[in-house]
Amino acid sequence: MSVGSVGDEVRAERQAPQQSLGTAAARNLATTTKSAPQMQEISSRWLLRMLPWVEVQGGTYRVNRRLSYSVGDGRVTFVQTGGSVAVIPAELGELPALRGYEDVDALTELASRCRQREYAAGEIIAVAGEPTDRVHLLAHGRIEQVGEGPYGDETVLGVLADGAYFGDSSLVREGVTWEWTARAATACTVLELTRDDVRNLADRAESLAAHLAAEAARPAHRTNKYGEAAIDVSAGHVGEAVVPHTYVDYEASPREYELSVAQTVLKVHSRVADLYNKPMNQTEQQLRLTVEALRERQEHELVNNKEFGLLANCDYGQRIQPHDGVPSPDDMDELLTRRRGSKLFLAHPRAIAAFGRELNRRGLVPETIDVNGNRIPTWRGVPIFPCNKIPISDARTTSIICMRTGEADQGVIGLHQTGLPDEIEPSLSVRFMGIDEQAIISYLVTAYYSAAVLVPDALGVLENVEVSRWH
Repeated sequence: MSVGSVGDEVRAERQAPQQSLGTAAARNLATTTKSAPQMQEISSRWLLRMLPWVEVQGGTYRVNRRLSYSVGDGRVTFVQTGGSVAVIPAELGELPALRGYEDVDALTELASRCRQREYAAGEIIAVAGEPTDRVHLLAHGRIEQVGEGPYGDETVLGVLADGAYFGDSSLVREGVTWEWTARAATACTVLELTRDDVRNLADRAESLAAHLAAEAARPAHRTNKYGEAAIDVSAGHVGEAVVPHTYVDYEASPREYELSVAQTVLKVHSRVADLYNKPMNQTEQQLRLTVEALRERQEHELVNNKEFGLLANCDYGQRIQPHDGVPSPDDMDELLTRRRGSKLFLAHPRAIAAFGRELNRRGLVPETIDVNGNRIPTWRGVPIFPCNKIPISDARTTSIICMRTGEADQGVIGLHQTGLPDEIEPSLSVRFMGIDEQAIISYLVTAYYSAAVLVPDALGVLENVEVSRWH
């Protein structure tokens, strides 16, 4: 058959009369089956589901604690201009020797006297047993605290990261020696402030001299290993020994958590609300997706808020650094040992994947448990819940959170208040605001929430975890 005849046959088929109703026209008479509006932002929100929620009347929750003596264990903040790094003067108040000192001019001069030093990976910064005459402020990098093991071998006691400092006791006391060797694990930028610089300034600034003298003369408070005021107890005695007298002191100004709020105004045109309600109610669907977005924001705030968020409110003594950058089983064990009765881990899904790679590399298979019909991986029996609200930095590092929960266990708790007017979910209300002149209906959607850490060791964080390294 020739090419021309094939083309004629095709054209004839195209011009043949239609013998039945086409699908395009038929759809005009058919009822479609449709889904409810979908939303990619919705996540599992395990933190909201697993956190015990405590009723807060009056909108404020006060955490009363046993008196603890502050030792200035905060972190120092720096500013960077090109390759030059400087400490913010007021941040020097984080050092125990300068805690409470508020002379801005003196602090500014001390900040200007800090000398910047660069250390390569593996370089020794300080040697155990040698006299110390300066404080080191770690602006960037990781430093290993190296000591001697029980059998004379080298052991890493801990890891310091950005914002940490060491050697601060040398500013007020002479004859102090390094308790451990400081070795740069990565390239480090360190600012150094010597005791001579501080003393030279104190010779001219009477307020600084008086402050340092008071710090040097201040008697050491008797505390337990947690920094709490000691309670005198006698045990194991016989006969008519004198039983010590004691009392339990409380914090004079306990922290109070006020309920935070997330709000938005949902607007729906009355024509849409009246006419387009089958098979789905438009107002209900608009409200459902708005509530989902509000709950997502609530979980984000519980993790990242500067006032009450978990990452910001973790005690610095409960923050640890990974020994090799990646989240290893050893690091997770270290995180667990910092607290009793850990109930859960929270980690970004990419951090869970990075931890899984380390388990695979060692030939380990984690157990899983069933939580509300979901198979959740565990480590040492503690479930690891995914939470995409934990941020990942530009350097592809993130954090893993471990916590004990509940009031009875002195753990982490969520705070809310139920019984609100027009409440549709616990501590979430939808209030009708009226109809304006353009026939638009407005609803105020409000959620109240917060979180509290009852004692510092209830919450721990494994910081600066690498999630992009592949073996």
